Amino acid sequence: MIVAGADGCRTGWVVCRRDADGVLDIRVVKTLAEACEGLLILAVDMPIGFVDVPRPPRACEVEARKLLPGKASSVFPTPCRPALDGTTHAEANALSKSLGIGLPRQTFHLFPKMREVDALMRGNKALHAIVHEAHPELAFARMNGGKPVLSKKRKPEGFAERLGLLARHGFDWTPSTVSGAARDDVLDAIAVCRTALLIAEGTAKRLGAEHERDRYGLPMNIWF
Repeated sequence: MIVAGADGCRTGWVVCRRDADGVLDIRVVKTLAEACEGLLILAVDMPIGFVDVPRPPRACEVEARKLLPGKASSVFPTPCRPALDGTTHAEANALSKSLGIGLPRQTFHLFPKMREVDALMRGNKALHAIVHEAHPELAFARMNGGKPVLSKKRKPEGFAERLGLLARHGFDWTPSTVSGAARDDVLDAIAVCRTALLIAEGTAKRLGAEHERDRYGLPMNIWF
């Protein structure tokens, strides 16, 4: 049984694969489609499924923020589907505003990755059983007894705290350079790889109702 977690990085996606013996393989791929090959479950830190209007937001996001007091801002607001067509922040923001609320610039910077995941999932229904949306801070909170990890992962103490949590839950990683990915991207990929394992084992938790789907039938759930 091979599971994996993926997080977007500057050169594509950093992917942590875990085999049946618990051995981790971490590498960077250009497309998420490459990361899906030979997997039972892939947990990805990127939205799957989009509402048609920005308000109300996806239920899973609202639930995620409630579970992360002090860290709720790590759950970026997912854009409504029409705004995804915007080619500039100004255009996407105007589209979103016309439907109810504006769009943060930070969210717009994730549009290329969001579009990639959306096209992949809409183009291959078989992936609906394999690819699941996850969130690293929810994963770390679960490893931390349900308490959000409030330290910043880009700071030495925050990095070390998360590294220790991963090791205690069977995902030991000796920090090393992964070409094309920042160290905190690797941490997040490993964290959601643990979520993928929990999904495969049937012990993961799901936010958002099972029947929550967007107009294309894509699930709107976050797993941890």
